[in-house]
Amino acid sequence: MQEALHEQLFANDDSGHAPDAQTSPESTHRWPHLRRGAKIAIGLGIIAVFGWLPLRAIWEYSSVEAVLNSRLVTLRTPIGGRVSAAQHEHVTDQARLDAGTVLLRVVNSRGDRTRLDDLRRQKSRLENERPSLAAKLASAQSAQKDLARQASQFRDGRVLQLEARIAEIQTSIEAAAARRDEASAAVDRASSLAKSGNVSTVELARLTRELSVSQQTELGARKRLDAAKVELAAAQNGSFLGDSYNDRPSSVQREEEMRQRASDLEADLARTDTEIAWLANEIIVEEVRFADLSAANITTPVAGRVWEMMTSPGEDVQAGQPLLKVLDCSGAVITANVTESVYNRLQLGDRATFEPNDDGAPISGTVVNLTGAAGAPANLAINPDALSKEPYRVTVAPRDAASHDCAVGRTGRVVFARRESAS
Repeated sequence: MQEALHEQLFANDDSGHAPDAQTSPESTHRWPHLRRGAKIAIGLGIIAVFGWLPLRAIWEYSSVEAVLNSRLVTLRTPIGGRVSAAQHEHVTDQARLDAGTVLLRVVNSRGDRTRLDDLRRQKSRLENERPSLAAKLASAQSAQKDLARQASQFRDGRVLQLEARIAEIQTSIEAAAARRDEASAAVDRASSLAKSGNVSTVELARLTRELSVSQQTELGARKRLDAAKVELAAAQNGSFLGDSYNDRPSSVQREEEMRQRASDLEADLARTDTEIAWLANEIIVEEVRFADLSAANITTPVAGRVWEMMTSPGEDVQAGQPLLKVLDCSGAVITANVTESVYNRLQLGDRATFEPNDDGAPISGTVVNLTGAAGAPANLAINPDALSKEPYRVTVAPRDAASHDCAVGRTGRVVFARRESAS
């Protein structure tokens, strides 16, 4: 059979010549064995190359397919109005942004400023009334000081008058005392003479009556002195005693009335100043509120890039309407789908490695979510439902999500680390 095969091989040779008759039988029999060995080696190499990948997939815990994903931040307008572009430049799709970048501006030219105008009118009215109140207060204080001066002069004059009256009464008392002493001496003499019959009884009675009158006159003067001293003490304390007038003169009463009026005006002025200060603070608050309602800057809260523009400058929007979506580059995740057997072996916290299909550097991470066949989070740039080869879904968070340059959509597979079985 080998000789027949050899003849057939050389029969198909292009030269059409039979093998050299001088070729040794040993070399003729060796050539088919070499060809057969080469074919076997090539077949084993092909089996090794093309069979390694399925074998590795069987031996490893890996995903069927995976994609580098990221979370989306939806920016909505806080007010209704017209959209305008940012002042520095027009934001385009896929533009790289830093946190705090102003993307759009919404302007509401029909903002309600009724309360702000009312507060300003009230403040202007009080500010216009304040000079009048201040002038009235100054006039009342001046009148009160003048009346206080008059009352002080009246009190000083009344005290001097009472002191003079007291001096006059004391003089009258001294005179009455002298007359009393003279009448007492006359009565004594008359009494001695009446015993000897030199003075009549009538004369003695007259002298006795004069002594009694002088004593009563002195007593009355002393009572008037006591009354004058009481009136002087009251005058020195600010009260005036008398039968034909009140305890306070009209100047004192008017001074008290003017003092009360000045106190009322001072209270009104203080209340006006307080209201003006309160209105000024309310105006500041209302101006801030009106500014927030009349215009709003739409800024990105995270570093990333524009994923989807849902409006354009010049468009009228309503409050709460989404304007654009920003890709959160700091929140990159890897979404993958796995078979049921692999899914049942996974736990939260397992280590995993994403191997990109473009031969890029592997990305290490940790399993953070096992959604299985349930719906995946809706705030991802690429919906995990797009991975449709297997229904069981896994989310892996890279260790350093911010260093992957927002390469969303990069495909590959996730290899999960095997856990040592508990003994």
